[in-house]
Amino acid sequence: MSYENESKTKPQDDRGPGDLTYMIEMHQKEIWEWKKKEADWIRTANLLDGSKKIISDMSAKMVEQVRIIAELRYDNQTYKKEIEKLLAEKNK
Repeated sequence: MSYENESKTKPQDDRGPGDLTYMIEMHQKEIWEWKKKEADWIRTANLLDGSKKIISDMSAKMVEQVRIIAELRYDNQTYKKEIEKLLAEKNK
């Protein structure tokens, strides 16, 4: 660029708030910020949904484990009574 051309061009910093290119750039920056926020919201929503699924699955497994433990305790008591009965018959 020659000196004549340089003097005719307007520096980027001299643009005012009414300059169309400046307004477009500002809106693009604003749109980009909103897109980043939306991405964060989507990531948070996905994390929440995943956490809810994990909690639901673990709750169902825990209920199943409680049921199994109750059955095993019942079986344990039943077998204990049978063993005591057999030992009592053997000792007669």
